[in-house]
Amino acid sequence: MTSTTARRRSHGVKGAPYAFLVPAIALFLLFFALPIGYAVYLSFRKVEVSGLGLGAGARDEVWAGFQNYTDALGDSELLDGALRVLGYGCVVVPVMLGLALLFALMLDSDKVRFTPVTRLAIFLPYAIPGVVAALLWGFLYLPDVSPFYFVLEKLGLPQPDLLDGGPLYLALSNIAVWGGTGFNMIVIYTSLRAIPAEVYEAAKLDGASPLQIALRIKIPMVASSLVLTFFFSIIATLQVFNEPTTLKPLTNSVSTTWSPLMKVYQDAFGKGDIHAAAAQAAIIALVTLALSFGFLRVANRRNKQEAAR
Repeated sequence: MTSTTARRRSHGVKGAPYAFLVPAIALFLLFFALPIGYAVYLSFRKVEVSGLGLGAGARDEVWAGFQNYTDALGDSELLDGALRVLGYGCVVVPVMLGLALLFALMLDSDKVRFTPVTRLAIFLPYAIPGVVAALLWGFLYLPDVSPFYFVLEKLGLPQPDLLDGGPLYLALSNIAVWGGTGFNMIVIYTSLRAIPAEVYEAAKLDGASPLQIALRIKIPMVASSLVLTFFFSIIATLQVFNEPTTLKPLTNSVSTTWSPLMKVYQDAFGKGDIHAAAAQAAIIALVTLALSFGFLRVANRRNKQEAAR
């Protein structure tokens, strides 16, 4: 084998990993980076109408600068939707993660029987599409068709309207908690199973009770998983769309702009103003990125401080 042939084979081996990355990079650019770049481009444009807006040259797309962004930041409907999502998240995130942690600790206990079946039962709601889950719960919330209201009526108990006023937040939160708890539980449970058994045995020899083991050993050692699930839950909360959109035909309490993403959808496809919708979507993405980055920095700083101790 000549030195030239060996050199060519060496270059071929070194370039093989990059060749395998080409399909993934192409898909990323085509279906992720390109749409984002085009949306950002649209956010800096607007349609200028001259006269009555009739004719070939009556509507012209021109440069708008940051006008769409300033209009979005001053839009009361978008800000009201953000406040509603904030209240929704204050209910969903702690309840969902609390239940996920509780279920994971229960499944990790030696006293629990039929662990595989129980684990599957808790995870199963996550496998149901969000629209289907929202429709299912939506009809369970309707007094005319819900079996729950029939039972309450027979027992002479009050029948609250869960699709009106304050209870609407609880109704929407219940759908999210029901569907997302199983996924978060699996993440935390997997981390618990990775803890060496010797750690538990040493704690038992020191006289630690199961509750003390859970509070002082298990929860601190799965802190990274809790951070990850919290991170995912925050992103999902900021992007809530399926649940309120699906429940909207069932109640007048859910407006077309109930959440920020619903406002983006309404402006883009209801009003036909894709430029304003693109600016709003860019703002939502920036807020999500800022919150996620800030939370991760705080979590990493705390981990470094604990590691230094």
